[in-house]
Parts: sequence; C-alpha cells; structure tokens
Amino acid sequence: MSASVKDPTKGKPGYASSAVLMLKRNFFDEMSMPEQHDILSDAEREALAVAVGSAPVAAKPLVLVVDDNAVNREALILYLKSRGIDCVGADGAEEARLYLHYQPRICLMITDLRMQPEDGLDLIRTVRESERAALSIIVVSGDTDVEEAVDVMHLGVVDFLLKPVDLGRLLELVKKELKIE
Repeated sequence: MSASVKDPTKGKPGYASSAVLMLKRNFFDEMSMPEQHDILSDAEREALAVAVGSAPVAAKPLVLVVDDNAVNREALILYLKSRGIDCVGADGAEEARLYLHYQPRICLMITDLRMQPEDGLDLIRTVRESERAALSIIVVSGDTDVEEAVDVMHLGVVDFLLKPVDLGRLLELVKKELKIE
C-alpha cells in the first residue's frame, strides 16, 4: 500500500510554517550578496566606476511574485525569466515582507489577492505604510468583486489583471515599470 502524496499547491492556511520562514530568513542575507556569476559586488562596481570616471552601474531590478498557489507563482516566474527578467517568488504575505525587507533590488511586486492566511489586499496596505511605499505593484486575481478592485486601485497599484493572465499585457506592464525596452 502506498502512502498518499500531498498536493504541494494545496495546504492549510499559512502554507509556509514558521520553521520554514526562519530558515528562509537566515538565507536572505546570502541572497542580498551578488549572484555567483558576478565577480564584483555593487560597492566594488561603484568604486571601479569612480576610479575610471564612468557612471556607476545600477543593480539589475528584481520582480517579486507573490502567490500561495505554487503552480501559478512558478508559471509567472518561469515566463518572466524566459523574457530576461530577474524574479523571486514568495508563497504568501509574510514571506513577501521578508523579501521586501532584505532584498533592495526588488522594484516591482506582482501579487495575487486571494491568499491565506493574509490576503493580497492586506499585503498591499502593509507595503504602502512601510519604507517601500513607492513600490510598483501589479495585482493578478481570478476572483474579485468591483468593490475590492476599486479598493486595490485606490492603493495606487499599477494595474489589476484578471486570471487567466494575459501574458503579453503583463510583460508590457513589467517592462514599463522596470524601464526595459
């Protein structure tokens, strides 16, 4: 008799347990370091730019994709990465706040609204009341009403896209916000 296999896209509210979040928190400091293929840190790049008299090279922008459904989150990340856009994923509001705190390269967040235990609307409100208040945010949702959509737009999001997401429109918005041609 085989044991049943749990679907990783389903879970009890708060899919990321506190133990997992603690482990992730410990690794965030490593994430803020340059990627493996980077020889120079951002500080070294700036120092080199000053020494040779050129403008400093800005760090590549990073997109944070927040969705408690692993399949949806990973599909968006794969799509954006295939278009040359650096992305990371968070499985809920708590992990998203960790990324926003520890990863200064994040300049755009794409979030679902229907998440547990904290929904996307609460996450957006928290971001708007933080030091990252100016962060560009795109909302994707498969289930919403007019009142909720109006509430989200009043929080200054870039756009509100319904699922299934029009990937062409999403890419257009992402490129515009990241100032990529």
